[in-house]
Amino acid sequence: MASPYPSASALGAIIRRQRELAALPMRQLAAAVGISNPYLSQIERGLRAPSEAVMNAIADSLSTTVGALYAEAGLPLPDDAEDGAAAPLALAIAEAEELTAAQRQALVEVYLAFLEANAARRRRNRATPEATDGATDG
Repeated sequence: MASPYPSASALGAIIRRQRELAALPMRQLAAAVGISNPYLSQIERGLRAPSEAVMNAIADSLSTTVGALYAEAGLPLPDDAEDGAAAPLALAIAEAEELTAAQRQALVEVYLAFLEANAARRRRNRATPEATDGATDG
């Protein structure tokens, strides 16, 4: 049966591969994520597109990021990820026919890594505003 969600099919295959590389049985990953075994099976087969919360839980359980899973699948992040900033450029990279699939994937991975690093830095700066207040110029 063909997947009703072509991008979910690619993403599901990556999730399955990452789970197998981590030597996690499907039941164990489903329990860690907080979803049923049949639902995880449907995600892995591309029959269901996981919600943002489920994707975050899957990524955490596989010790990776949502961005890395999407990049490995060669997909742009959903529009609401990173305030939508990643979607237009990642989509443009994914559609660049003059690049090979491996080149597109590498570009998306590097771009997402930069976005994640910047987001982490912003979170750190918001969590510790006094660290920048105490600096002096001389």
